[in-house]
Amino acid sequence: MKIYLAGPEVFLPNAREVLDRKIELTRRYGFVPVSPGDLEVPATDTKRAKGLAISSINERLMMSADMIIANLTPFRGIAADIGTAFELGFMCARGCPAYAFSNTVGDHYARVAVLYEGRIEADAQGRPRGPDGLAVEDFEMIDNLMLDGGIEARGGTIVTREVAAEALYTDHQAFEQCLRLAAARFPR
Repeated sequence: MKIYLAGPEVFLPNAREVLDRKIELTRRYGFVPVSPGDLEVPATDTKRAKGLAISSINERLMMSADMIIANLTPFRGIAADIGTAFELGFMCARGCPAYAFSNTVGDHYARVAVLYEGRIEADAQGRPRGPDGLAVEDFEMIDNLMLDGGIEARGGTIVTREVAAEALYTDHQAFEQCLRLAAARFPR
């Protein structure tokens, strides 16, 4: 089985090293890794054309995979990397088994509460709202309910761990736990 390895690791200064470790672990568990960091980006005339080429290549890579493991560790804010969220949704829409991990244990609501500096109050119907009037999801889920729901509906699991800030995108223990769970479900 081929596993698409989704996550913001491609943005790290040591991306190749981090992706190579994930690829090695994936092979150790008997799976074939499909990594967006392995794509060959063709020369293009514009930045936009380059971006579209990368998007197209990533979609082809996802179409070649049988399942996904997505890194949902908050990235550049309170939620998962938006590209990773797209990839997870793409694979879920294909009906593929889905697993995910986060190297932080705080749920989505807790991170929004920090963003709003704790200023969340219930409206007249009891729904939590921030000072901007926007409703806040409070479902005890690691990220947006659609990500958690998509994974669970496909028999997957989200593994969480609390790691040091400097290891948020380089600690592979939760990723490896996802591999163990997938290997138990899909023995080689």
